[in-house]
Amino acid sequence: MQIINVRENPKYKEAAIKYFQNKWANENSMKVYEDSITYSIKTDSPLPIWYLMLESDEIIGCAGLITNDFISRMDLLPWVCAIYIEENHRGNDLGKELLLRAQADAKKIGYNKIFLCTDHIGYYEKYGFSYIGEGYHPWGSHSRIYECTN
Repeated sequence: MQIINVRENPKYKEAAIKYFQNKWANENSMKVYEDSITYSIKTDSPLPIWYLMLESDEIIGCAGLITNDFISRMDLLPWVCAIYIEENHRGNDLGKELLLRAQADAKKIGYNKIFLCTDHIGYYEKYGFSYIGEGYHPWGSHSRIYECTN
């Protein structure tokens, strides 16, 4: 298993765009992933970072480290987003590996905490995340916010 940073491996750009769109986008948000991944390769900013998890050149998971995950708490950053592990690879702590990679990269660029928003209860707590409150999305829903200290 290997986790690659798409910025450092731009040959994976198109595959990353397709994968994230397939797992996370709807017809209205396809361009969000295309633009964000494309410009992440070209920017001088340390964020966003998009990750692919590979096993023998097959994509088996993904995640992102971004400035905001469409949530009202814009005072918090960076955010881990779009974590996904293929069903046939679940149960092997691969999500933990993506979280650890995002946490290590956040620390390298000067952040001592990472955040995420989710409706899952019990999963992220296993990996050191603590619930800190609710946040609100532009489309009217809300999510639980978690933080993890590096």
